[in-house]
Amino acid sequence: MMALIGNQPARDALAAAMASGVLHHAWLIAGPEGVGKGAFARQAAARMLAEASEPQKLSPGWDVPETAQTAHLIAAGAHPDYRELVRLPKDAAKPDEALARSITIAQVRSLQPLFATKPSLSSRRVIVIDSIDDLERGGANALLKNLEEPPAGTIFLLVSHAPGQLLPTIRSRCRLLRFDALASDQVASILRVELPEASASEIEALVRAGEGSPGRALGFAGLDLAALEGDMAALAETGDPSNAVRSRLAKLLGPKAAQPRYEAFLQRSPSFIAERARTRSGEGLRVAIDAYAEARELAGAATGLSLDAGATVFEMSGLIARLSPR
Repeated sequence: MMALIGNQPARDALAAAMASGVLHHAWLIAGPEGVGKGAFARQAAARMLAEASEPQKLSPGWDVPETAQTAHLIAAGAHPDYRELVRLPKDAAKPDEALARSITIAQVRSLQPLFATKPSLSSRRVIVIDSIDDLERGGANALLKNLEEPPAGTIFLLVSHAPGQLLPTIRSRCRLLRFDALASDQVASILRVELPEASASEIEALVRAGEGSPGRALGFAGLDLAALEGDMAALAETGDPSNAVRSRLAKLLGPKAAQPRYEAFLQRSPSFIAERARTRSGEGLRVAIDAYAEARELAGAATGLSLDAGATVFEMSGLIARLSPR
């Protein structure tokens, strides 16, 4: 599990509610993707269950020792009072391949037999949904019934990357825990733990690409992002008048074998342009804003329309080159 760093106010708010003895039945853990919301929801769920069934084994904080029954049962997927709803693999026989687009209504309905009985090991059960944004509309409506009339002893921990898109009736039933993007030094600390072999320059490049999200940064790991960042900087600083850099990048990232780095380049380019725009004013800012809008549109179209990779890289490189001083 990724190291949990940052967003201490949100963690403290839930800890205080747990210590009060009056714990609301539904919590919406909301904020940018990749900042540790899901990991915290699972950690909090384990702590809630352990506090209810074996408090004598716990020390202050969020940790549940591996020797505790709660930790053992959750790790084995066998805790009778814990359920997780996530997107499942499209093909159950190939769990490492593509996931379904949604958490289905059938998954939500599968909780109903559980709610018909009392919790097994204590007075509490916990349901984690990661993320509630992925619920089918029918599933959201089915869940709403449980939030309106919560089963006895049940706590819902709902992870959301876009809470504004949820049903207002779901949001109104939940207490909000707001998670924010992490500071650069916090992201760097996590990356150094998760990627002990990465060079300082690669960590620095990943921190910039993560934009406060260690999860996003880790998605770029192993793709030599530092080299791509160097090329983007060269485009922005020189304008690449001979087309040498953009031609080399198109050749490098165009082949099918380079798909992961190609996708990283597409994802990173708009935010790279946005970073440069923040340091500009006047005509330079207008040029950067226009380039950013076009870069976002191109990145989206390249994924959705399966555009030619080499040509797309060449075009995206040209947008970055517009940032050069004139």
